[in-house]
Amino acid sequence: MARPKIKIAPSILAADFSNLERDVKRADRAGADTIHVDVMDGMFVPNLTIGMPVVAALRPHTRKPLDVHLMIERPIRYVQRFREAGADIITVHAEACGPALGKTLKEIRRSGAKAGVSLKPKSPLRLIQKHLKAADMVLLMTVEPGFGGQKFHAEVLPKIRDLRRVFRQDIEVDGGINTETVSLAAAAGANVFVAGVSVFGQRNIGRAIADLRSKAEHAGYH
Repeated sequence: MARPKIKIAPSILAADFSNLERDVKRADRAGADTIHVDVMDGMFVPNLTIGMPVVAALRPHTRKPLDVHLMIERPIRYVQRFREAGADIITVHAEACGPALGKTLKEIRRSGAKAGVSLKPKSPLRLIQKHLKAADMVLLMTVEPGFGGQKFHAEVLPKIRDLRRVFRQDIEVDGGINTETVSLAAAAGANVFVAGVSVFGQRNIGRAIADLRSKAEHAGYH
């Protein structure tokens, strides 16, 4: 099965929040494919981050797709508002949607955004199996969601392989992605890589993005 294009998605969770405009522009010029925006509500995950106003404020400063990852309870309540703020991809957690997952994915597509569905490291693929046709992307968390800078969970690799056997579209991974782990995830079948510290924590973010892309492409998926 041919794998979709490799994409690098720098996460603004690791950017300088006092200079988000600058850092998003830097990532854009440095070759980012998308800009990853982590939204946390302090309930689904034990952390609080940002909301619609920040997405709207960033929108004019990049033409790259804004990949908005909603780590919030009952995300269907906010789909339209995030779309209006400028989100191009809206990803929700199956665990946060429960039986409303199918309805939520339809609402995302109805809004005009691409629909993504995410799973925590320990959540089984069966939670999303019947919804794959409604998803443009699946995000498999490779750390427990909530905080950046965590260590990559290698036990997620078999889940990536299993998903790639049945899903031809984008498989995104998020958490602990660096020049070593990106190769592991790419070989398993992932093609979209969320990277925070390994991009924004580097002096030369253009080189950081290029190195991640090169490692992923070299690892390949067979």
